[in-house]
Amino acid sequence: MRLLSGQRATLPAEFFGQQDQFFAIAALDGYTAQPRASLAAPLSRAELEEHFAQQIETRDEVRWDEATGRVTARRLRRLGALVLSDVNLPNPDPALVATALLGAVQAAGIAGLPWSEAATQLRERLAFVQHHFPENWSEVSDEVLLAELGDWLGPYLTGVKSMAELSRIDFHEALLGRLPGGWSQRQELDRLAPTHLEVPTGSRIRLDYAAPEAPVLAVRLQEVFGLLDTPTVGGGRVPLTLHLLSPGYRPAQVTRDLRSFWNSSYFEVRKELRGRYPKHYWPENPLEAQAVRGTKKQNGL
Repeated sequence: MRLLSGQRATLPAEFFGQQDQFFAIAALDGYTAQPRASLAAPLSRAELEEHFAQQIETRDEVRWDEATGRVTARRLRRLGALVLSDVNLPNPDPALVATALLGAVQAAGIAGLPWSEAATQLRERLAFVQHHFPENWSEVSDEVLLAELGDWLGPYLTGVKSMAELSRIDFHEALLGRLPGGWSQRQELDRLAPTHLEVPTGSRIRLDYAAPEAPVLAVRLQEVFGLLDTPTVGGGRVPLTLHLLSPGYRPAQVTRDLRSFWNSSYFEVRKELRGRYPKHYWPENPLEAQAVRGTKKQNGL
């Protein structure tokens, strides 16, 4: 049996009947980890509630249950180490639920969050501007996001009680909410790190900021005929790394100096691609050629 202190003790069978739950113990024999009760008498719940009313504590316990992957809430009545009742708490304090869930996220790490594709791309764009303009933009590393978890994720946890339910959160908006400059800073982000770039054919191609020091524009080579210089982001400070693709979307050349490519390597690439894609347009002078999508026939060439 357990004592109020939490210590275990043995109780001879002659002291109790099958219905007895509580005992008043007058004496313990021995100094071992589990002494023997030498003098005890049964105590009814009513007597226990009457004589120990001032010591009985009612407390709500909201904690993360690793086994079920969710926050559980119980209301416990305790007398010391003894649990008198333990019932489910249907409407726990939202702040306690959020604290328990934040603790679970802290343990799992930022990578364990259900990032959407849009949120991941935004985080990469924010990492890009922080890399090139550290004086104006805060970090979005795992360490920083984890340290500030309560500030940026906490307000979105209302009604969320499990890891599975975290997928309902708009992490894209939560990250934007970290920006101290509000709407104006969001506009500045779009200026410095646009999501897409329009190429000469009019196609809007999504930019890849996975490498913040060298963002990538992957585009079919034919769509940038006539484009003389390498496009830039970061307010003109950072040239894009161009992944120039074949009509079959296979890499044909990687460059950060488009003009140099047109004047040198293009002719070797043209020779190879003309043989593989004879129905497509491969002009001798790419600097003055029309940018196209599709075959020569489709473009009337």
